[in-house]
Amino acid sequence: QVQLVESGGGLVQAGGSLRLSCAASGRTFSNYAMGWFRQAPGKEREFVATISWSGGVTYYANSLKGRFTISRDNAKNMVYLLMNSLKSEDTAVYYCAAGTTAAATAMMSRYDYWGQGTQVTVSS
Repeated sequence: QVQLVESGGGLVQAGGSLRLSCAASGRTFSNYAMGWFRQAPGKEREFVATISWSGGVTYYANSLKGRFTISRDNAKNMVYLLMNSLKSEDTAVYYCAAGTTAAATAMMSRYDYWGQGTQVTVSS
């Protein structure tokens, strides 16, 4: 059983930064891609960023390119999401997810384990 625990969310002013962390356990972390998704109130969950097993390949939602950076530390079983220049529309619950394969993917169906989420609130 894979467990994912997110941390690092909170309240931040527009223009500020946050770094989310996700601690993984339960299977060989370095064999699988990881992803971040988010869900705003009243909206569907959406893709944010993904990273391949080695960290060599990353993809981002088009609207977030240049502001968000995903990274991973396989030695620590951790994945991170650095969020800069935050906007009010970034307010959401952010979820860490573990992929079913090693390849980075934006497809939600390719993730089989999810964390409980961490709230990010950006005040304008």
